[in-house]
Amino acid sequence: MRFLATYFSALIFGLGLGVSGMTNPSKVKGFLDIFGQWQPALIFVMGGAVLFHGLSYYFIRRRSSPLFGEKFLVPTKKIIDTRLVSGSILFGIGWGLGGYCPGPALASLFLLNSSVLTFIASMLVGMVLFFVTVKRP
Repeated sequence: MRFLATYFSALIFGLGLGVSGMTNPSKVKGFLDIFGQWQPALIFVMGGAVLFHGLSYYFIRRRSSPLFGEKFLVPTKKIIDTRLVSGSILFGIGWGLGGYCPGPALASLFLLNSSVLTFIASMLVGMVLFFVTVKRP
């Protein structure tokens, strides 16, 4: 049952990314180009996602335990440090240059587009380099 819930959640997420245009790098770059030919349509996609998450989080946290787990796994770290800020900056740079973030890139993978494959390969190399070189606290 847990597998089916995960599968359908990922399917709905991927379809939502595709329908909303988040898998189209030119649309994402247009959204990020606030000083050029800005395309604000993705504000509604992101606003809807934040609203849905906020409402879901409110109701889910009222439960004593998750449906498919023993306890909720909620981040407890509250400190904004150099690792968090530098990681956020790198994420933003990658998103701005490539027009993809990891979710939409994975949703676009089935297209076998060379830009998607290059982005995912670069993302995987970056992940490996991080795990090989960075010490964990």
